[in-house]
Amino acid sequence: QVQLMESGGGSVQAGGSLRLSCAASGNTYSMGWFRQAPGKEREGVAAINSDGRPTYADSVKGRFTISRDNAKNSLYLQMNSLKPEDTAMYYCAADRGRLSWWLLQARNFAYWGQGTQVTVSS
Repeated sequence: QVQLMESGGGSVQAGGSLRLSCAASGNTYSMGWFRQAPGKEREGVAAINSDGRPTYADSVKGRFTISRDNAKNSLYLQMNSLKPEDTAMYYCAADRGRLSWWLLQARNFAYWGQGTQVTVSS
């Protein structure tokens, strides 16, 4: 069992930046960020494997950067040029397997954090 805890959410104006962090209690192969806005399904934002290879949803490419520190079992998401449509609860996810992590599908991640709220105002 791996426990995940997110931090770094908050409120920001459009065009601003936020950095999310996620601390894991153990080693994982794949880690990712998902988000869920009210009334919408959870969607994958970005993921990264233990080799540092990232993948991004089209909606955040060029604005968000995912990274990880394997020594610290930590995951990060640098979010720049934020838009009101980025407003959502952001969840950290992780898995010890290698099953299609790059597809950004929630079913491929076994461990989840409680989430951190990101609110972007126009």
